Amino acid sequence: MAHPKRKVSKTRRDKRRTHYKAVAPALGTCSNCNAPVRFHHVCPECGYYRGKLAIEVNSAN
Repeated sequence: MAHPKRKVSKTRRDKRRTHYKAVAPALGTCSNCNAPVRFHHVCPECGYYRGKLAIEVNSAN
């Protein structure tokens, strides 16, 4: 099995990890209620997806 010949420095390790970062999800707007919605997901506010009612949403707040 392969073994490291030398210790990997903190700089080299961190350079490898530069692309590991959190990104905010892309949001669109609901065509029914104009609420922010993730793409290809049912609107959590009104329950519509692509202009059709997909789920019933309770408005008991």
